[in-house]
Amino acid sequence: MKKLLDLSIPNEGLTLQNLIDDCAQTLKYQVRTGHPHFMNQLSCGLDLVSMAGEWLTATANTNMFTYEIAPVFILMESVVLSKMREIIGWRGGDSILAPGGSISNLYAFLAARHHMFPQYKEKGQSCLSGQLVMFTSDQCHYSVKSCAAVCGLGTDNCVEVPSDERGRMIPRELERLIVERKSKGQIPFFVNCTSGTTVLGAFDPINDIADICEKYKLWLHIDAAWGGGLLLSKKYRHPRLSGIERADSVTWNPHKLMGTLLQCSTIHFKIDGLLLSCNQMSADYLFMQDKLYDVQYDTGDKVIQCGRHNDIFKLWIQFRAKGLIGFEKHMDHLMEMAEYLVERINQTSDKFYLILEPELVNVCFWYIPKRLRSMPHGPQRIQELGKVCPILKGKMMEAGTLMVGYQPDDKRPNFFRSIYSSAAVNKGDVDFMLSEMDRLGQDL
Repeated sequence: MKKLLDLSIPNEGLTLQNLIDDCAQTLKYQVRTGHPHFMNQLSCGLDLVSMAGEWLTATANTNMFTYEIAPVFILMESVVLSKMREIIGWRGGDSILAPGGSISNLYAFLAARHHMFPQYKEKGQSCLSGQLVMFTSDQCHYSVKSCAAVCGLGTDNCVEVPSDERGRMIPRELERLIVERKSKGQIPFFVNCTSGTTVLGAFDPINDIADICEKYKLWLHIDAAWGGGLLLSKKYRHPRLSGIERADSVTWNPHKLMGTLLQCSTIHFKIDGLLLSCNQMSADYLFMQDKLYDVQYDTGDKVIQCGRHNDIFKLWIQFRAKGLIGFEKHMDHLMEMAEYLVERINQTSDKFYLILEPELVNVCFWYIPKRLRSMPHGPQRIQELGKVCPILKGKMMEAGTLMVGYQPDDKRPNFFRSIYSSAAVNKGDVDFMLSEMDRLGQDL
């Protein structure tokens, strides 16, 4: 790539034409994540309305810490986040936009600890009589374990709960591990329930986990960064997200399934005032209490960052363009494309092997090259199919026609995982993906 692009920093500024050429070359060699044949990861597609919102945001170039410099955007944020909490099933509460789902999960962890142990903010670990522990499934996003590292628990105290064959947390295992840790004098306080795991798209059973959290008085956080978009669909919301209103906090990333431009992540709390109580530092050069307006609109003291990017306008204008009905159609379309891919894989089972029926738009499968099509399906064949994935992915990248992700998990070697979060994907694109993979894999 360095041989194709001049990335050097000049001593003197370049001409306008040079800069135009630089922009053209940049776009030429950058991966087109907005193309419907980019099925590689959770954030993809190109929503033109959201993009227009991002342009206006850049033009305004403001910060979201005080109402006085971002009054319209602060009010938009209040309206949109209130509507999202209503969709979750809450009345009242509080929310904020954060720079990605990992930070949203971190906010949930911090707020849970602050709510359950209010002295921790000032006193730290010394206010506790034992070691705090948290629980999450062994299929969760890595950011949950990162919370334990960043916030001083230590990753050994982020307890991974076994999942079933579909990647969903096993509630009886959660309860067993809670009891086990309590018997050691430790303090269970936080459970992360994943709604849409990164690899398999699995949904942990919310109601069963909520029952356990209520029994042992633990904070229930739902990481719906990926699957939260299905809250907008009457057809697909249940049973996947049934019981989400019982959570204490919810992460939901519009920049994933809803197609909002990066970055756009939200964290929601059932309890109002908790964000401010947890994170407030009262810097008197920003958050004076004798301002002209109601200072509750100064959102900066709710967050651990100071400078905060305006991520709301592109989401607000997207809601205005689609409406709730339009977003519902968007979610239904994505799920229908995943269902169509499953149908096509089953129709071409000599060339492709479906690993499991998906709950979300993650469709996991193997491509079967000619040399393996007559081999019985078993451990030896599975190992060979796993070896095919990185080679075929390399061919996709060299051809520049398609990009589909692959990865292993704890139950199997490498397999392909196709993701549909672009509203532009249609049945023709699904058919192209399968035919192109077969074309590129002819000699494997």
